[in-house]
Amino acid sequence: MTDVKYKRVLLKLSGEALAGEQGRGINPPEIMKVAKEIKDVHDLGVQVAIVVGGGNMWRGEAGAQMGMERSQADYIGMLGTVMNALALQDNLEQLDVPTRVQTSIEMRQIAEPYIRRKAIRHLEKNRIVIFAAGTGSPYFSTDTTAALRASEINADVILMAKNGVDGIYSADPRKDETATKFDKLTHMDIINRGLNVMDTTASSLSMENDIPLVVFNMNERGNIKKVVEGAPIGTTVEGK
Repeated sequence: MTDVKYKRVLLKLSGEALAGEQGRGINPPEIMKVAKEIKDVHDLGVQVAIVVGGGNMWRGEAGAQMGMERSQADYIGMLGTVMNALALQDNLEQLDVPTRVQTSIEMRQIAEPYIRRKAIRHLEKNRIVIFAAGTGSPYFSTDTTAALRASEINADVILMAKNGVDGIYSADPRKDETATKFDKLTHMDIINRGLNVMDTTASSLSMENDIPLVVFNMNERGNIKKVVEGAPIGTTVEGK
């Protein structure tokens, strides 16, 4: 393994990152770009696990606001993450990167059920593991899934790839020109300041298990690799 800062990473990808400029659905050219970025990291010898969101397909909270029963709406969202995971797996394997999808809701014909020890074994064999279907329970976000899975597989860091935002700001920089960027924060800062990075459950899990978080812009080529190698980009969240 080359000289890298993190040897086992949990990459959190939003569904929107796989949709590209169209914003909705699956965008194959965009997914291939993401897959190539991930391959660059895998080629360093880094063990890579991924949690993928489903916001490009469906958001359970939005469905509930339209009158749907919340649990049912959340399960639809979980199925959206599975669709994204399978699309990402296909693109990674086109690049000759061995990949396994594990789902929190069993669907054995297309993916493995989530088994912690098996996931770790895949990582040790240099296979990328994509965790889909969230936690398998409604009311929990894929951010919480990322914090939970990172804790379970003993990841060195959670890499939160943002769509067009290069770190954590005091406000949404796309709406507030006075927003200032933070280079470093603690997990408690995130909670106390109400910064819209992860939900409170995810932040608490990360803090309790002492897992650093790096928030960076996914849209700049090579950024995932740069973060893994220790380049000072984005915002680093660590400590209590």
